[in-house]
Amino acid sequence: MKLHSFATNRTLLTFADGTEVFFSYSTPVAGYKPNVGYVKTKSWYSSTTTRHINKYLDDNFALNVEQDTINNLIGERIPDRY
Repeated sequence: MKLHSFATNRTLLTFADGTEVFFSYSTPVAGYKPNVGYVKTKSWYSSTTTRHINKYLDDNFALNVEQDTINNLIGERIPDRY
C-alpha cells in the first residue's frame, strides 16, 4: 500500500492489486479498480472537490457511483477498527 500526497488537499492511496482511492481533503471521492475502471462519487461536496476529481481523472471516463462504493474500495482492505 502506498500513500501519495501530490498536492494540497489531494491524496492517492494505492494498493498492490492496482486499486486506487483518491481523496479530496479527507474524503474519498474517486478511484480505480482493475476490471471495473475509474469511478467517482455521485455526491457533491464543493466546486474545489469537483476540480480535484477532474484533475485525478485526467479525461478518463468514470462511472458515477454511490459514495458507499468509493468507501468500500478502502473497506475491503482496511479493517473496520481503524
